[in-house]
Amino acid sequence: MSDCIFCKIANGEIPSATLYEDEQFRVILDLGPASKGHALILPKAHYGNLYEIDEETAASAMKLARKMAIAMTKALGCSGFNVVQNNGTSAGQTVFHFHIHLIPRYDNDNVGLSWKPGELTDEARDEIVTEVKKQL
Repeated sequence: MSDCIFCKIANGEIPSATLYEDEQFRVILDLGPASKGHALILPKAHYGNLYEIDEETAASAMKLARKMAIAMTKALGCSGFNVVQNNGTSAGQTVFHFHIHLIPRYDNDNVGLSWKPGELTDEARDEIVTEVKKQL
């Protein structure tokens, strides 16, 4: 997409702090990091979100996330790691180009990636299982 900022960054039209690049992806440092070393995996091809990306590219992105998490943990000395991928405004997606957040975690870093656990009732469980299986 000609007006997509992540397409421009991924394809080198806009400079970035690049940690890794291959023919499919560019991994850059996030300009608004949640923690030290917060990076983004950007496919060079445009996909709006997880619903649009093909399975092969999605699998390659997750393999790259693993590779980057290992390298970044060694380089940064973090004590944990979040791999986050948002889809849709209600899920926190703000740039509509598929991307994966790589967020190094440190003890007491105050990064807010948690939620208050709810309760799964038997009725809700049965309904969800039935409806999702219908779609597969």
